[in-house]
Amino acid sequence: MTTLVINYAHVPGQIQCGDSVFPSVIVNDGSVTSLSECETWISDNLKVLENVLKSSGAILFRGFPVHSAETFDAFSNAFAYPNFTYKESLSNAVRINFTKRVFTANEAPKDVEIYLHHEMAQTPISPSKIFFFCKTAADKGGSTPLCRSDMLFAELVKQAPELAQEFDSKGLKYTTHMPAEDDHESGQGRSWKSTLSVESKEQAENKLAELGYSWKWMEDRSLQATTPVLPAVVDLANDLGNSEIKSVKVFYNQLIAAYMGWKGVKENPASAITFGDGSHIPIAGLELVASLAEQFTFDLPWQDGDIALVDNYMAMHGRRPYSGERKREVLVALAMN
Repeated sequence: MTTLVINYAHVPGQIQCGDSVFPSVIVNDGSVTSLSECETWISDNLKVLENVLKSSGAILFRGFPVHSAETFDAFSNAFAYPNFTYKESLSNAVRINFTKRVFTANEAPKDVEIYLHHEMAQTPISPSKIFFFCKTAADKGGSTPLCRSDMLFAELVKQAPELAQEFDSKGLKYTTHMPAEDDHESGQGRSWKSTLSVESKEQAENKLAELGYSWKWMEDRSLQATTPVLPAVVDLANDLGNSEIKSVKVFYNQLIAAYMGWKGVKENPASAITFGDGSHIPIAGLELVASLAEQFTFDLPWQDGDIALVDNYMAMHGRRPYSGERKREVLVALAMN
């Protein structure tokens, strides 16, 4: 078995989480020199890696022989998790596929911030694991913020117990607008045909009905769709039916991203997010959540070739704006497990 090297000290700003740190950092000590050795290393150490991920919520892999979408595909596939494809998802973010498994993290302009969120938590279907691969780091900025959602919710319970209870008991509804055509200038610009993988209004309505959505067609041929009640808080042991996971509640939603980043939501939050019973979420509560998240967020400073494995239930992620001549290229693979 290839030696496993775990380094908890080489990335400044890591957050202490009980007996672990967030994120954990695993550095290739030079013994893994080829892609085939990398795949064997993952397979041999899979149980250890999963235990590290379970305690930390995210792992940064640095110095491994991964340099392209194809080698990143092989790296992520070595974990043997069922694939969660972008095409089959209900995400309305515009992305570009490189392989069936691998696609761009987001096609939003570089000056646009992607705020903290759990991947696809605003839909009834979401992945459990996210692999990020930094093919090319930006000249300046472009880090990926990661936030421990269990720590965030625990702090919310302390500071605003009634609000925390409302999130837990009522859940959330999200309303999104899907354009008639893909809008590459928007972080949420995937068309309703692409988002729903359909070709006609009839097919769209059938799929929305199956998933429990309500909807309204707009004059510009765009689609306004409202989700069924989705969780704002998830109990990892109870909701996921996994007795091996310690019972912990996580703030599992897209609340911060919707409030801070979706068009028009900060002015009128109820246009896109409400409690599950349709009642309004107080703006002071949304501001508190966004503020608290900063305490438990680590900005991942990408280097070329870095890979991060994130537990999508334990940790939120986002994207900081970036600048410079070098194009930031961060690719993604999603998995269910």
